[in-house]
Amino acid sequence: MTQSKFILKGALVAMAIVGTIATPGAALAATYEGEVGGWIPWWSDTTGIKSATKNIKKVDTIYPFVYEVDAAGSIIDKANLDERQWQSFFKTARKNKVEIIPTIAWFDGDQIHPILSDDKLRNDQIESIVKVVEKGNFDGINIDYEDKNSETKDYFSLFLKDLKKELKGKLLTCTVEARTPAKDLYVNVPSPLNYANDYKEIAKHCDRIELMTYDQQRADLTLNKKRTGYPYAPVADKEWVEKVVKLALEDFPKDKVLVGVATYGRAWDVTVEPDWFSSYSRVATLNPPRIQELSKKIYRTPIGRSEGGEAIMSYFPEDTTWEKLNKQKLPKGTPKGMEAAAKALAYANKTGETVSVRFITYSDAKSIEDKLDLANKYKLRGTVLFKIDGEEDKNIWKLFD
Repeated sequence: MTQSKFILKGALVAMAIVGTIATPGAALAATYEGEVGGWIPWWSDTTGIKSATKNIKKVDTIYPFVYEVDAAGSIIDKANLDERQWQSFFKTARKNKVEIIPTIAWFDGDQIHPILSDDKLRNDQIESIVKVVEKGNFDGINIDYEDKNSETKDYFSLFLKDLKKELKGKLLTCTVEARTPAKDLYVNVPSPLNYANDYKEIAKHCDRIELMTYDQQRADLTLNKKRTGYPYAPVADKEWVEKVVKLALEDFPKDKVLVGVATYGRAWDVTVEPDWFSSYSRVATLNPPRIQELSKKIYRTPIGRSEGGEAIMSYFPEDTTWEKLNKQKLPKGTPKGMEAAAKALAYANKTGETVSVRFITYSDAKSIEDKLDLANKYKLRGTVLFKIDGEEDKNIWKLFD
């Protein structure tokens, strides 16, 4: 498919602001020159199809995120692609020359290894995948096998090699977990350092590579130290994404790589002790409409922006004993969105008590625009949204007008 071109329109030290934390604002004008893809998840297929249909002229590839593999290696259709809403959507996509490449996902390394390491079972699975592509008349298949064991690496490469051959010209695209540079991931880098994916082999056999540059959380130890002062457990700090992309491009051709961008956020309960935010417990995955509701209607707390480019907010849930801390005096210099976090830390410093605060960080249109800028900078093939479900920030689509 011809590459689309679009126009973007649009701690003792904890009380100190480390750099400038900006507030959400209008996207800066820039030119984005890459392709656009997006996953429609089976658990929100009706609303996802509706959103994708509305914006069909702005995308190049749709990935129905609907197939999963069970323990026996069988491929399960969790959305029933034969139903009318999917078939109607596929007609619309094809009419608009949008590629349809469904995803086959598998998330259990202990199940993956015995299948891929056995010649017969591996070949049986390849045959099953080819049948899926042929039956649906799809443009190709997207393989998303995660949490593999390092001992599976060579078998996975062989699987991709043989699958590409059997697809007979259909596209093979591979979703790859984000690889944080070892110096940032480990206090002491293991030797030898073993990975579950052989990037060089993936580059040989996969026509496109979708990098899952999201769900960073606390993975980057270097950035964890750099971003001290306020809670930090991002979906995808723009600085971390750039590190992941640069490392990936040591093995992947840039014209094969699509940078993955999230359209959701995470809520965390953060334990606050004197001088630092000591631990994080994940509460929920949230979409922008719910986050806006929490901000505007329930807790009436402002949304700010982190140094890493994400939208952020903090508050004390009504069902906790720490709601009383809302009456605390706000420390001078507190950035927007971190009001409750700053009050919690000030109280912990004053009393020596351990308290808790709710922290939300999420990927909105401005955050995604930062990732598009990186795609431009490194001349990547494009970007792919996870996920299109009707609850993504609607301003995202303005980026592709």
